[in-house]
Amino acid sequence: MSVQARVDSVQQIEAGLRLPQGRRFAKQVMDIVGSLLLLLLLLPLLALIALAVKLTSRGPVLFVQDRVGKDGEHFPFLKFRTMVQGAHLERNEVLGAPDAEMSERYRQDPRVTRVGAILRRWSVDELPQLVNVLVGHMSLVGPRPLLTEEMSLLEPEHHERHDAKPGLTGLWQISGRKETSWEERMDLDLEYVRTVSASNDLAILAKTAKVVVTGQGAY
Repeated sequence: MSVQARVDSVQQIEAGLRLPQGRRFAKQVMDIVGSLLLLLLLLPLLALIALAVKLTSRGPVLFVQDRVGKDGEHFPFLKFRTMVQGAHLERNEVLGAPDAEMSERYRQDPRVTRVGAILRRWSVDELPQLVNVLVGHMSLVGPRPLLTEEMSLLEPEHHERHDAKPGLTGLWQISGRKETSWEERMDLDLEYVRTVSASNDLAILAKTAKVVVTGQGAY
């Protein structure tokens, strides 16, 4: 993609993301109110999960990781720890670079603990990210935040995904998740930022519940 084409593409995306002030404010309110209500509602479950993680494997309850957010800014990404302590140091050795066999390596990842496998099956390991949403690092809906080491895998046009806040859920979550290829994931992310709207966000949130129940791509 030429420099001029890249500039034109970014301008088109930015124009599409310039939602009316009322809608933008409504999305922010939905993120804050939604995340706060869910945190209060799920507090007993969060406590039980924390206890289960602590009692069944060594290491901290939460796994905090540097992720890339809106406009390429980094933030501390939270989740319940589902792997053995220090597992992130073995990621490249176990998973390697994205390819056609990536989903199978995810499925057979030996670093995942027994409790971690259950948490991943029901996607509840992601619940601490409600705090990320509450403080403004993330949105309820958007592209999933990338690892810092994944940034080198992006093509120039893929950086458009960072025009939106990363989401707790998104098109990737309702379209196969880890069963999708890297290229498919990037296409889904770009589709989201190019068609962002309140109605799309509500549709994605509604479909997320079904995906969580079926467990598609959750491993």
